[in-house]
Amino acid sequence: MIIPVRCFSCGKPIAGHYEEMKSRMKKGEKLDEIFQHMGITRYCCRRMLLAHVDVMDDVLKYNA
Repeated sequence: MIIPVRCFSCGKPIAGHYEEMKSRMKKGEKLDEIFQHMGITRYCCRRMLLAHVDVMDDVLKYNA
C-alpha cells in the first residue's frame, strides 16, 4: 500500500486513517459517518482517501 502521507492540498496527515476507513467501509458504515468520526472534514482530504487505488499488489507481479 502506498498512500500519500499528507494531503496534497492542505498538508494534513491522512495516511494513518486509510486502514480504519477501509475496514469500516467493509463493515457497511456510511462514508460520511466514518469521516466525521475520524475528524476528516475537508473535501481535499476526503478526496485523497477516496480516490486512492492500491496498485502495489499489481506492480509486485512484475519482476525487474
